[in-house]
Amino acid sequence: MMFIVAAALWREWTEAFADVWEFINKKFTLGRITVSISSVVIGVLVLILTLALSRFLSSFVEKRLRLRSHIDPGLRYTICRLIRYCVITIGILVTLKSAFFVDLTSLAVIFTALSVGIGFGLQYLAADIASGFILLFERPIRVGDRITIGEDEGDVESINLRTTIVSTNDRIAIIIPNSKLVGQRVINWSYADPRARIAIPIGVADDSDVDHVTKTLIEAAQGVEFVLKDPPPRVQFMKFGDYTLDFRLLVWTNQPRRHPQIRSDINYRIYRLFNERKIRIPHPTQDMVLKAVSLPKELETNLPRDDENPQTKD
Repeated sequence: MMFIVAAALWREWTEAFADVWEFINKKFTLGRITVSISSVVIGVLVLILTLALSRFLSSFVEKRLRLRSHIDPGLRYTICRLIRYCVITIGILVTLKSAFFVDLTSLAVIFTALSVGIGFGLQYLAADIASGFILLFERPIRVGDRITIGEDEGDVESINLRTTIVSTNDRIAIIIPNSKLVGQRVINWSYADPRARIAIPIGVADDSDVDHVTKTLIEAAQGVEFVLKDPPPRVQFMKFGDYTLDFRLLVWTNQPRRHPQIRSDINYRIYRLFNERKIRIPHPTQDMVLKAVSLPKELETNLPRDDENPQTKD
């Protein structure tokens, strides 16, 4: 008896499971896309695994490349980013093909048709994305570089698909569209050589001793933190001004992000040494000359005479 009941329950469970399985695998057609509940679940799982695999491979490659100190950090970042983008792209294509049964040929036709609309309606977004790939492949700007764009200056933290994150000395994150970095004038302090030259202009009185001023400026640059000894500081006599002799002090540093502080330290020393050695920094002055002007005769006749003064004398 128990065997018969168990067999009946098993048959009911099997039939119910078959109905559920049939419902899960039932395909629905949405336009040219054929989906089912099971395919959607599989597609979501594939996407999750793709994201996890992309992060794992990117982190693994980054750790391996970090052991090779001769490889530039910006190049490591570019390689890891490209690996992540490639894995995600392959995962999306596999999901569309196997889980959602999408014909990739028709998908390519759709993207070709949409490219016209993207070019007109999303031209700025498309330009930012294309510029992001230019930055990753051409590498005019790399992660860790010190750049100046317009009035903003900072270190490149990351180069993303559409934007680049720049961190200033005040730890403020500036989000810059990639198209601006490609299309506008950008100063890269760390592009080819980590060393950067800092120019400090200074004007002294026109009766100053040129050799004395030159020695004082070089002494002001010696011993300042982050200023390199090789190349050594140099002084250039730029021109004869209207009321000054214009010089320029040139120093080199391998810490370009600290150039505002380096400039400030040198200016402090220049001011102190100039005061000690009686070297004047002139400032323009303006003289006002007042001249006596004789009034016209018509106005002189209208002026009151002394005997017509209404004030009484004591």
